[in-house]
Amino acid sequence: MRSVMVTLAVSAVLVFAIELIARGSLIDTINFFQQPFKPSWTTVALFALILIGLDALLGRPHNGLLIVAPVALTLAFVGHQKSLYLGDPLYPTDFLYARQIVELMPLLVRERPWTGVGIAVGLVAGISLLVLAWRHWRRRMPALSFWARISRLAIALPTLAFFVSIMDYATFSWTRDRLQIIPMMWDQKENYASNGFAIAFALNVPMAKVNAPQGYTEKAIDAITRTDVATSLPEEKPDIIVVMSESFWDPTRLPGVEISPDPIPSVRAAQSGHVFSPEFGGMTANVEFEALTGFSNAFLPAGSIPYQQYVRNPVPSMATFLRSEGYETKAIHPFGGWFWNRAPVYKAFGFDEFMSEENLPPLKKRGPLASDEALTEEIIRQADATDHPFFYFAVSLQSHGPYEPGRYNDATHKVEAGKLSQWTRDSILTYAEGASDADRSLQRLMDWASKRERPTVIAFFGDHLPPLGPVYVDTGFMKEPVAKRKAPINDMLVQHETPLVVWSNRTGAARDIGSISPAFLPLHVLETAGITHPYYTGFLGEVHDRFRVVDRNVLLPRLGETQFDWSRQKELDPAIRDFRWLQYDMMFGKRRGAKEFFPETVDKVVANRTRSPLFLREDA
Repeated sequence: MRSVMVTLAVSAVLVFAIELIARGSLIDTINFFQQPFKPSWTTVALFALILIGLDALLGRPHNGLLIVAPVALTLAFVGHQKSLYLGDPLYPTDFLYARQIVELMPLLVRERPWTGVGIAVGLVAGISLLVLAWRHWRRRMPALSFWARISRLAIALPTLAFFVSIMDYATFSWTRDRLQIIPMMWDQKENYASNGFAIAFALNVPMAKVNAPQGYTEKAIDAITRTDVATSLPEEKPDIIVVMSESFWDPTRLPGVEISPDPIPSVRAAQSGHVFSPEFGGMTANVEFEALTGFSNAFLPAGSIPYQQYVRNPVPSMATFLRSEGYETKAIHPFGGWFWNRAPVYKAFGFDEFMSEENLPPLKKRGPLASDEALTEEIIRQADATDHPFFYFAVSLQSHGPYEPGRYNDATHKVEAGKLSQWTRDSILTYAEGASDADRSLQRLMDWASKRERPTVIAFFGDHLPPLGPVYVDTGFMKEPVAKRKAPINDMLVQHETPLVVWSNRTGAARDIGSISPAFLPLHVLETAGITHPYYTGFLGEVHDRFRVVDRNVLLPRLGETQFDWSRQKELDPAIRDFRWLQYDMMFGKRRGAKEFFPETVDKVVANRTRSPLFLREDA
């Protein structure tokens, strides 16, 4: 009994430390523990059970702490850092791309070298202390008898198994409700604030499995209204180039900041509208997923990354469709093919080839990363080398954050910013230089296309606002370093919009597109190219007639009031309901809607010149 009481006390201290680190606020942590029936004390009991079970397995009392404490405190620290930089809590699925974090560390610490030194020293010190504690503490703890170990396991394992069984947020649990553990998967910030770091983290584990949306059946898919739009292409098939420019945004939107000359004159002159990014400061792959597939992250669990979790089999995309029509399809990105799991994802999307750091010729760098200019010249070189109609999807790299002062020693712009600190001015200058390079690269691409005889469509957009962090606060652009997930719609637009250009060498720039979700990009690209498709211009076109933005937290209709927390409503708008059903059907279901909406995946073999087919006939 004394050992159990000590374990409970230790668990309380550990949970308090976890919350303090994760929240970064002593007051918030104290408030979390003030009410006895809040999840705080349930978390203490859970940690006590885990420690008791580990002690039984290790054979000595209080040895489990040497495993649990370092892991839990490290997760809390990483979670706090992620929330500071990206505005989102730490999710279990984040560890699917842990390698990416490690690979980007040199770039991230370049901005704050002393922070990097502190992290390195802390890691070395922490590991050293852990080794010493393990060696000396274990010797001092008496070995548990056989029956002591069995009794501990008899208490810990069944109770922990019961808690695991109530962690599935998709099903109601009377016990969970009595413990006041309320899964708030629609608002993850509030989920972590209310339930605490550990329980909220555990609640997100089941999101690796996507449950069918309410009402989804094969009959429901059959009942979706079919459009009259059939697949058609112009006699002379237009070439299509889509460039997703890393963190591209208009820095002149920063209040009280004057940048001269204008860093993005070409985009400003040809701008068609805005992309309403579902992300902020990072998570590029989620924006890319929408732009290529015409599907929406809004219908997937919060915090999920479809590239990492869900794209395991062929998924229809613009590349799938255009390749079925004889297009050469290439994805181009001057970084490792493993990053965001792009290599297998692009294959599943139907690209003939992925040109990555591994097989691209060496590209000239500007700053620490491959330049936009060099990437653009490579796109032009490959386009000039093919006689086939082509679809190229390129993701730039140069303007990836952080935006440390002095990244470019040949800056061509000036920043006037009143009383702002020199560090803030220099960071803005670094970002503006990168944005200017991206703008010039777009102009180079349009100048090249203007001289071509073949019809050519170019789309250019930013994936999300740059992670400028303190710059936003210093300039008064935002009250916090990261954007809000839910706010008045005007604030949401300002904090999530990036410039969009859709341009043709035959008709010029498309105009008045407005602010759209990335999922509607295929609609506007194909319409500009004069191409029709049952899903991309038919079904998406009808959804777009009702809604401009389909976001996890907000629906922005063309007419009527903005709808927040729409996913919690009992009755969804039929257009959104059908959109959700059809996406689930094609990604996780039986593809009942493939024949009507994605005929290229069943009516013909979608193959390339060197690999086996990605999709086969329905009867094959």
